[in-house]
Amino acid sequence: MLAGVTALRSLAAEITACRRCARLVRCREAAADPPPRRFAGESYWARPVPGFGDPAARLLVVGLAPGAHGGNRTGRVFTGDRSGDWLYAALHRAGYANQAASIRPGDGLALAGAYVSCVVRCAPPGNKPSPGERDRCVGYLVRELELLRRVRVIVALGGFAWDGVLLAAAALGHAIPRPRPRFGHAAEARIGPWQVVASYHVSQQNTFTGRLTEPMLDQVFARARACAAA
Repeated sequence: MLAGVTALRSLAAEITACRRCARLVRCREAAADPPPRRFAGESYWARPVPGFGDPAARLLVVGLAPGAHGGNRTGRVFTGDRSGDWLYAALHRAGYANQAASIRPGDGLALAGAYVSCVVRCAPPGNKPSPGERDRCVGYLVRELELLRRVRVIVALGGFAWDGVLLAAAALGHAIPRPRPRFGHAAEARIGPWQVVASYHVSQQNTFTGRLTEPMLDQVFARARACAAA
């Protein structure tokens, strides 16, 4: 386990130093120069954001990318914005997080049995990475999957994350079912050693409109816990 923890830390350092996508570098840095009034005076992370959680996790949660004023500001994935509020509150209700709030690193949040990551590590313009940016970044997810050896279930938040997980699984040599599994809320697919479970993303456009509700998200994590325990 110690070797795995060390390897994850090394990977995190490599991720945070990445500058391979010029458009994403510009976007993540521009978000902090200047920041919006509500975050005036704050020091932004403004670098790629690594994964976060328990190295012995049986559950991996994968999102799209850090929010420009969420993870890109705080330096921790899904932290400091409304999407993170929804995700970590749900993980807390499911017994994976010791608290519901995810404000900033050092706030006491700890995950047990879960790890949170994303397909693209920099905040993209309009929250829409290009296919090339996705393909350059998905290798980091591949390496996380190699290191998180106890993971048995993956929750993909949104269609972009669903496709990213399938790409990462294929890169590791796992056969993708035919016909190719399609994204939809609560959709599932068995790929290699993982049960992949889909959820609508926890973005405000879904949570504010009622497309994704707390009971819907709780059902996804209840299913994930059952799969992880199998």
